[in-house]
Amino acid sequence: MGSSVLPHVALFPFLAKGHTIPYIQLAHRCRCRRLATVTFFTTRGSNAAFVRAGLSALVGPDDDDDDSAVVVVELEFPADGAHGVPRGVESAGGLTSVTSIVPFVHAVSLLQPQLDAALQAAQDTSPVSLLIADPFLHWANASAARIGVPRVSFFATSMFMHVMQEELVPRHNPFASLRPGEMDNHGNPTSWAVPEFPHIRFTFEDLIAPLGDDPAMVELGSKVLETINGSHGLIVNSSHVLEGSYIDFWNNQHLGPKAWPVGPLCCLSPKTTNGGGPRPPWMEWLDSKQASGHAILYIALGTMSAKPEPQLRALADGLERAGVGFIWPVRPEDIDLGAGFKERTKGRGLVVREWVDQPEILRHPSVQGFLTHCGWNSILEGVTAGVPMAAWPMNSDQPFHAKLVVDDLRIAVRSVRTSDGTLRGPVTGEEISELVRELMLGEAGIEAAKKAAELSALAKDAMAEGGSSWNALEEMIAALCVQRNIQENN
Repeated sequence: MGSSVLPHVALFPFLAKGHTIPYIQLAHRCRCRRLATVTFFTTRGSNAAFVRAGLSALVGPDDDDDDSAVVVVELEFPADGAHGVPRGVESAGGLTSVTSIVPFVHAVSLLQPQLDAALQAAQDTSPVSLLIADPFLHWANASAARIGVPRVSFFATSMFMHVMQEELVPRHNPFASLRPGEMDNHGNPTSWAVPEFPHIRFTFEDLIAPLGDDPAMVELGSKVLETINGSHGLIVNSSHVLEGSYIDFWNNQHLGPKAWPVGPLCCLSPKTTNGGGPRPPWMEWLDSKQASGHAILYIALGTMSAKPEPQLRALADGLERAGVGFIWPVRPEDIDLGAGFKERTKGRGLVVREWVDQPEILRHPSVQGFLTHCGWNSILEGVTAGVPMAAWPMNSDQPFHAKLVVDDLRIAVRSVRTSDGTLRGPVTGEEISELVRELMLGEAGIEAAKKAAELSALAKDAMAEGGSSWNALEEMIAALCVQRNIQENN
């Protein structure tokens, strides 16, 4: 019958670390559970090295160290790139501005002929059963169609974001009633309550954050939506315990493809990043804080949108005022945080000017608060670690995720208040101090910590054998791959 032959799944993420990480975790999950053989497409150089390092880090003591089940195929990034993309940049992390995303997406599209050739070549030896690709790779739907296989979209965002941005905002057109800069009687930006989920309210700036008012970004957003709707399924790095009402809404009331919640994929336990050598100095510092009974705040505000130096100095001022323990990986690394800040916070605060392992830090028992930009990967890492949060969203899907963690999941105390009431406005040291103390010392922080602990346990249960996310991955592969393989081998 041939039913014992594993399906062959091909993965192709967008060339950005935040998009690639969940693909690495998904590849490992398929491999270690023997659900499929996996081919992982990326480009040569640092992108391929990042993928291989990520796969290697996930191999545990009970796994076969042979990673042959995950084949990394390295494509050649176009030498000339595209207008608007700095020469030599092959990952979105190297872009200097969000406005460069559109030309970078175009540059990545030039990889399509190489992908088509690789998929066609595989048909003679190990035919691909399913292509899982990022919707930014909108041309990948056509690549899958050329070899007659299903294509599933997998975007590095939440089900909440998909439902709001792709279904409910277009359905209700809140822009008809919201105006930029308009304030209510209390001096706050006017907001719109989502009729289907009235506890969720958005301002004009929240709603335009993903695409802005750039026509090229709006066009890209339309392509992404078209790509998702033209797929045979939508993988979501989430679970029913996190976003059950939004998953059910999508699957029951949306006309697009079925959503398969298979996460949080970061529940996978990686090996230690130091390969058995000495612990990094920041982890030893956290050990000392645990031993002395001190609670530590972790600050991470993303890598795509570096904050200007005056704002980082205000953040430093707020941390100093708050009087709480903290660990803060600073970007840019050479930023000046103000004369004497390091000396005045010595002992209770640690500024790190190099790469750190965020999940490892969040899992440390001394870390009991997380000031986050609300990128989806960061939220999932905070959730699985059971760490309560404070939100500082800036752009893209971050304002949506802030609403989710504050107003729905209630694992974050609140979002930061900018001085001018706008999303990207300045934040004073006094406001940062107040927010941090609310999280680390206030009643709201205690309640958020209880919720975070509960949700962490439920999220891990979903990823454990027999859990909802565990089952969803197997069911998706069975629905889209296995029957096709059996028919071909008869």
